[in-house]
Amino acid sequence: MNTTDWINIFGYAASLCMVMGYLPQAIHTIRTRETDAIALPTFLLLGLGSIFFIVNGVLTNNIPLVITNAITTLASAIIFVIKVRNDLKKRNKTRK
Repeated sequence: MNTTDWINIFGYAASLCMVMGYLPQAIHTIRTRETDAIALPTFLLLGLGSIFFIVNGVLTNNIPLVITNAITTLASAIIFVIKVRNDLKKRNKTRK
């Protein structure tokens, strides 16, 4: 095996670890709609970081980076929408 093969193996292994580490929490949040423990600014920055990594992966032709961050960006966007809706509902309840 040459160096490029090893780089790709480690890239795909990192992608798998990142997705498998992130996805269970994302699925839990999507199913339960529980977002009280999520800090919106931090979560927004993590989502933006994933978008920047997609751009970096495209520019450097790093497919594992693109795949990993496309998945995490999609999950982040869904959770972001749920979080914003929950926060708005709470805000409206306290005003009544």
